[in-house]
Amino acid sequence: DFNKADITPEASMVITQAADTAKKGGASRVALTGHADRSGSDKYNMALSLKRANAVKDQLVKQGIPADQISVVGKGESEPLVATPDGVREPQNRRVEIVLP
Repeated sequence: DFNKADITPEASMVITQAADTAKKGGASRVALTGHADRSGSDKYNMALSLKRANAVKDQLVKQGIPADQISVVGKGESEPLVATPDGVREPQNRRVEIVLP
C-alpha cells in the first residue's frame, strides 16, 4: 500500500510459500529487495523500500528462516516494475522481491 510497509494477507501467503520452498529446498540464502514507487523524495523512498524488505524478513524469521541467511537491500524508486514519471503513485512498483538462489 502507499506509504506503508504492512504485510497484506495476499503478501503473507506469498511469504509463507517462499519460506516453505526455502526450507524444503534447503536454500542457504534468501535475498530480499525492497522497492517504492516514484511518489516522494529519493531519500524517503530508499528508507521505505528498506522498511518493506525488513517487514518481509521479519515474517520469514517468524516462519523459521534464520535471520543470518536473509539479505536485505532497498532500491527505492530506482528499479520500477512499471515506468512512470516522477511523482506518480504506481502500486506495482511498491513491492519486495524474494529470491531463493
